[in-house]
Amino acid sequence: MSHAIALDGDRTQDATVDELIAAFRTWGLAGSIDRLTVPLRRQGVCVRMETPHHGLEIPAACAILLYRAGQEILTNAFRHSNATEVTVRLEAVYHGIRLTITDDGIGFSPESQAEASRNHRYGVCLMTMAVNEAHGFVSVDSAPGRGTKVSVTIPLD
Repeated sequence: MSHAIALDGDRTQDATVDELIAAFRTWGLAGSIDRLTVPLRRQGVCVRMETPHHGLEIPAACAILLYRAGQEILTNAFRHSNATEVTVRLEAVYHGIRLTITDDGIGFSPESQAEASRNHRYGVCLMTMAVNEAHGFVSVDSAPGRGTKVSVTIPLD
């Protein structure tokens, strides 16, 4: 594949399903998500990848959903968190798979998130809707000065 699928890439938002599936075949889901961290690393952020389970078969639709969720979460970390450390964990859980991204950034309060929604920032809302439609769930834990932890869990059965 001649171009990297990364946050600052020209084709990040319009990568086709076929391009993503090809990337998954080349780098796997974890490797593809890791490539999304390139801009954070360039910014000097220490990024840790944790993938304790290897070789798990993930349906393409689930992999694409997790990739897009990771893309949204990492984009927000890049743009808003001022983090120095980010941890990306992809793990098998009971009858599913979970992507958890944690940063040590500035965090936010629920009130500021509600205000951001009124200001047309719908990425997390749309991500949550897509995950819920797949019978999964999103958990966001954050507070000012405490960083942010976002978990996306998708069932595999």
